[in-house]
Amino acid sequence: METGAILQQSPLPEPGKRGSLSGGQFVLLAVLIAILLMTMVWAAYVWTSSNDVPMSQHGWIALGLGTLFSLVIGCGLMALMFFSSRSGHDEAATPKFMQRRDEDE
Repeated sequence: METGAILQQSPLPEPGKRGSLSGGQFVLLAVLIAILLMTMVWAAYVWTSSNDVPMSQHGWIALGLGTLFSLVIGCGLMALMFFSSRSGHDEAATPKFMQRRDEDE
């Protein structure tokens, strides 16, 4: 008896053949690149305009610890998400899968 979602596999594209971007995809890619460039220019402007503001040693320690704990929490939550997905805990929590499991029995 197999439980869980039934996944359909789509055919893989040929290795030598690449699909070209459609018009909409090209526009989306161009807009995303423009947003990235504007964000980088803004970040550089803010970074250079705040050069005159001194930061104490306690500020640097707080910045480093905040960055470290943010990375630890982010990586830990991602690891828990993958562990939960692989162990099957997510399937039992979804009513759609529970109904499908009941129909299979």
